[in-house]
Amino acid sequence: MTFGTELRRHRQDAGLTLAELSSRILMHRTHIHHVETGRRAPTAELAEAADTALHANGALVAEFLREHSQRQEQAATRKTLAASLATSRDLMALADLEIDQLHAGVEETAVDYLAQAPGPMLLRADTLRRDALQRLQDYRHGPHERADLYVAAGRLSGILAYAALDLGDADAALEHARAAGRCAQYAGDTELLMWVRGTQSLIARFNGDYGIALDYVRDGLQYAGDVPGSGEARLVCGEVQCLANLGDSRGANRTLHLAEQARERIHRPDSLAGLFEFSETKQRYYAASSLIWLDGGDDARTAATEAEAAIASWKQMAPEQRSLDDERLCHIYLATAQVQLGEVEAAAEAMAPVLALPAEAQISWINKRAHRVSSMLSAPRFQHSHAATDLREAITALGT
Repeated sequence: MTFGTELRRHRQDAGLTLAELSSRILMHRTHIHHVETGRRAPTAELAEAADTALHANGALVAEFLREHSQRQEQAATRKTLAASLATSRDLMALADLEIDQLHAGVEETAVDYLAQAPGPMLLRADTLRRDALQRLQDYRHGPHERADLYVAAGRLSGILAYAALDLGDADAALEHARAAGRCAQYAGDTELLMWVRGTQSLIARFNGDYGIALDYVRDGLQYAGDVPGSGEARLVCGEVQCLANLGDSRGANRTLHLAEQARERIHRPDSLAGLFEFSETKQRYYAASSLIWLDGGDDARTAATEAEAAIASWKQMAPEQRSLDDERLCHIYLATAQVQLGEVEAAAEAMAPVLALPAEAQISWINKRAHRVSSMLSAPRFQHSHAATDLREAITALGT
């Protein structure tokens, strides 16, 4: 629902043409048409006049206020994204990073990111990183604290990369990731560098560049060995996603077994939780999100099983431990596998929590993957399925 569609509905319900409404509210009918079709944003004056003329009882004014608030929030997010990019460029340009101290907020932000919208997390991470950069530029640090703040700046840049990607800006995400990688190299932190390579691979996969994504994975895997955390398992799971998207079922399934072996080799926990931890639940999520790109059959059945297991695991966790965006995406992956298996009613049930999300919770990944389900439902075999038509229409309305 948008202000434009609501305005058109109320106008049509009142039996008025554009010209008739134009004469009542003293605004040109072309302008009203542009507002109805979304080509122009409404004004408070138009909303109030149309609400009165169409006897909408405040509904049009309320919709205008909701959209106006949303536009202001989106503008603020875009401004923060632009400012955070400038800081990434500053980090990239510095030959030496001198750092005063680790910021206590880094760990909290990494954990909070799992359950928060990307916009506020973008702002918080950018604020923390600006403070780190200011301390750097003012040389307010001890001689032995350099590597620690390299790591802090790198982690914050990594959080910004995730936020930018969740907001649909892959170019900004890649630039933040490069800054994170540079910081990891300066700090000599192999664990962080492996995480960055996994994130760069994720961004490449978002863009559909699976060959480049594989290069990032293989570069990261050269550092595997006596490194704490789950970085190797995460990278190998990224390789599974690449192989599946390239249509290699045998290679994808073989590499899934290698990912399980990599998890068994974890002997020390990740240095930081939240966004920087690759849990067993997340590994199941990766398996599901990979196998749905193959041709159905056994791969689809395995994907559905893994997705159901991941969702069940998340539901048992404390709220602060759940990765809400991943959990929502897992519902889409489950629905995708079920559509591949011809189980449309089950797919609709899996999609229900996603379809009920408010627009601000629908990150770029959700819209991208949900509309693939819609496209699959357009196949000839679903032509006479009312359930397929209903689900396809519900997905089309996502984000409106």
